[in-house]
Amino acid sequence: MPEDSIDHIDFDKLNEKAVSQPLVSHIYTADPSAHYFDGKIYIYPSHDIESNIPFDDLGSHFAMEDYHVISVDRESGEATDHGVALHVKDVAWAEKQMWAPDAAHKNGKYYLYFPAKKSDGIFQIGVAVSDSPTGPFTPEPEAIKGSYTIDPAVFEDEDGSYYMYFGGIWGGQLQKYRNNVYNYNNELPKPNEPALLPIVAKMTDDLLEFSEEPKEIKILDENGELLLEGDNDRRFFEASWMHKYNGKYYFSYSTGDTHFICYAIGDNPYGPFTYGGRILEPVVGWTSHHSICQVEDKFYLFYHDSSLSKGVTHLRSVKMVELEHQADGHIKTISPYSL
Repeated sequence: MPEDSIDHIDFDKLNEKAVSQPLVSHIYTADPSAHYFDGKIYIYPSHDIESNIPFDDLGSHFAMEDYHVISVDRESGEATDHGVALHVKDVAWAEKQMWAPDAAHKNGKYYLYFPAKKSDGIFQIGVAVSDSPTGPFTPEPEAIKGSYTIDPAVFEDEDGSYYMYFGGIWGGQLQKYRNNVYNYNNELPKPNEPALLPIVAKMTDDLLEFSEEPKEIKILDENGELLLEGDNDRRFFEASWMHKYNGKYYFSYSTGDTHFICYAIGDNPYGPFTYGGRILEPVVGWTSHHSICQVEDKFYLFYHDSSLSKGVTHLRSVKMVELEHQADGHIKTISPYSL
């Protein structure tokens, strides 16, 4: 939701109309990556803090330092904060800005994937490992080779393969890359040119590295053409996620400066994906970031907004609501503040 509209919001009335309430309120949490491990929902969010850093388009005011893990009891709906799972001071290669993470599970081990800036100001993605879904997580000494930009999302396919999706423009630095190579002079395409695309790489068997060169995944319009940079209501900005439903692959993402969560549908993990519509309308706060988690026979959307902080865009709170796939395979759009 645009910043200039927040001054007119009655937050008491807004919260009365909200389709869900914050899962935790003692800390600020955002960018929720939710997974169903061993019969319980675990959420791996960012941990928002007040940094007193001036706002800018690069997101410098998002100065997160650590990660907490939140679990949700299926019966009571009660959420539990399991405390600090990983702190930036424990990551040898990272200096600051522990942004949106994700997690995966394999053979009794749990893997926390996270972006952070190195001392040169460039984002890379790291991984930390634990014997417990709640941590603490022990980071690998170096970032994942060949990783860059932000918002890792690791998808486990039915054949046991794992794929990482990542990327984000503006502060996420994706616009500085072409063919996986950084050049400070690179910028966004022109409005009439194809938009920058999210990135995918298959993981090694130990889930610690990429097993292949990262590659772009195509998001196409109804005519089979790449979405254009000027198509701000549909083009990729950040916040990759992947889930599977009825044999189809659903790649979902944020449009950033237009504040939508959208999705596109494909037939394999690499795409191409054809734009399908919106999952979530704009929330309070500038950013929108989500995950989709299957719990038995139901799907849930996890997202955040800034209603608890009364519109402070870098102090957000994680929420959840049931997600509906319609008979034709499309997803029913959710309005976050109307019942």
